[in-house]
Amino acid sequence: MTQDIPLLTLKNLHTYLQTGKKIIKAVDGISLSLKKGETFCLVGESGSGKSICALSIMQLLPAGISSHPKGEVLFNWHKDNNFYEEVNTLTLEEKDLKQIRGARIAMIFQEPMTSLNPVFSIGEQIMEALQLHHPNMSDTEAKKQAIEAMQQVHLPQASSRFDNYPHQLSGGQRQRVMIAMALACKPDLLIADEPTTALDVTVQAEILRLMRDLQQQNGMAILFITHDFGVVAQMAHQVGVMKQGKLVEVGQCKDVLSNPQHAYSKKLLASVPENLSKPVKTHPEALKNQPVLVEIKDLKVWFPIRKGLFRRVVDHVRAVDDVDLNIKKGTIMALVGESGCGKTTLGRAILQLELPTSGSVKIKGQELVGLSPKELRPLRPQMQIAFQDPQSSLNPRLQIMTTLTEPMSVHGIGENDDDRIERAAKILEQVQLDRDFLWRYPHEFSGGQRQRIGLARALVLSPEFIVCDEITSALDVSVQAEILQLLLEIRKKQDLTLLFITHNIAVVEYLSDETVVMKAGKIVEKGLTSDVCGNPQQAYTQKLLEAVPRLVL
Repeated sequence: MTQDIPLLTLKNLHTYLQTGKKIIKAVDGISLSLKKGETFCLVGESGSGKSICALSIMQLLPAGISSHPKGEVLFNWHKDNNFYEEVNTLTLEEKDLKQIRGARIAMIFQEPMTSLNPVFSIGEQIMEALQLHHPNMSDTEAKKQAIEAMQQVHLPQASSRFDNYPHQLSGGQRQRVMIAMALACKPDLLIADEPTTALDVTVQAEILRLMRDLQQQNGMAILFITHDFGVVAQMAHQVGVMKQGKLVEVGQCKDVLSNPQHAYSKKLLASVPENLSKPVKTHPEALKNQPVLVEIKDLKVWFPIRKGLFRRVVDHVRAVDDVDLNIKKGTIMALVGESGCGKTTLGRAILQLELPTSGSVKIKGQELVGLSPKELRPLRPQMQIAFQDPQSSLNPRLQIMTTLTEPMSVHGIGENDDDRIERAAKILEQVQLDRDFLWRYPHEFSGGQRQRIGLARALVLSPEFIVCDEITSALDVSVQAEILQLLLEIRKKQDLTLLFITHNIAVVEYLSDETVVMKAGKIVEKGLTSDVCGNPQQAYTQKLLEAVPRLVL
């Protein structure tokens, strides 16, 4: 197979999904081609059909609800060292598809927790992928190659992690296991569906570098689905912009990013934090004079490590270790650092959702550490949290009306049920959602809408302080831009104070007044965002900033 012959060709691909009597044209006439050693980035908002397109290529959609009334997916199947055969994956028999899936075409799924089997160790799952396509491979050789694959994706202590189960790993570590499994068989085509969404910038940089290295070594082609234009600028040779099942623009990466032709492409690029009009931030002099709302001193959150027959404590995980921090009223403080550095634990410890081992947390001078749940309850309305994953933090059995009115009822806000429902409706409108949404359930909303509902739930008690835990990490750039602008608007109207936990440095630069950098439970650098991001003093901060993918070609 010569370099000029496409490895993958989509010709007028149509994928229809049936829900009840309704037909959804998820992919509506897409055509593209991808050569060996080339990366094609597919971008677009949630629901545009990107993932359905990828699943159609591998024929992983449920047969009962999906169909392909038109089109072809032509793949040059590398059967052995000297022979290629062009096949249409839409018409292949299952036995032939099984030989292609995993071995010749591999896929990295967006959500590793639901893609990995919870009852098998991660090592066993990588071994299974290897032995399925290499039946003569011994267990010893398969284990050796599995550990090498785990080391290749920089999974810490790969040998000792072999027997770990998915729930014992962080989100970033699970994603690396998925990537190791996909790359173990050295496929010709790698389909990567948002593979770096949940990763820190440093790990993301390592994974992208790894993909590029393997691409150069093996001539692997990559179909890369993402909403991060910084990643697109680093990875893509070609870019395709999808909207409502159609490719509205296709071209060379440099042409699409620097001179987009379609209005939708222009809208997406305008929503990237680097391209948003900069908000007016609190002036440094005014910041000095702001009163302190949250005061943290010598805060520790240590988790015991127990071993042996009697489960004796042999050491501690120092998740938060001697943290001192002052968060000033009306400001936005960004908290950044890699997975496992203690960001979320610190945010939860401030709100006493995670009990500190020692130290002090004061809000408006009121000490929180050591208070009983009963003593904390009157203080809860002042401090709230918006969680990273609104899907799992919203009760699927409760209407949004109940989700928003229940906290008000608990804290005695509102004269009666009608008053509380009216207050909830106004809060929904404040986060730019229709008041009729009160009578719907969480599954009826998009990810961006659920994130706004999570914000609405945090706002119903009129708090003074909100911890926002990675609330934009999984959102499209356009939805992310809306959420960020919404937060700034609410902050201005209500004089809110925010602790914004994130790994997106572009969001930090756009949103925050001050930035705090955490590493291994300790604060290594803090100061004005312009100083920390513009002139970092610590090597770790410099490393974080160097790893950020920028929208520069």
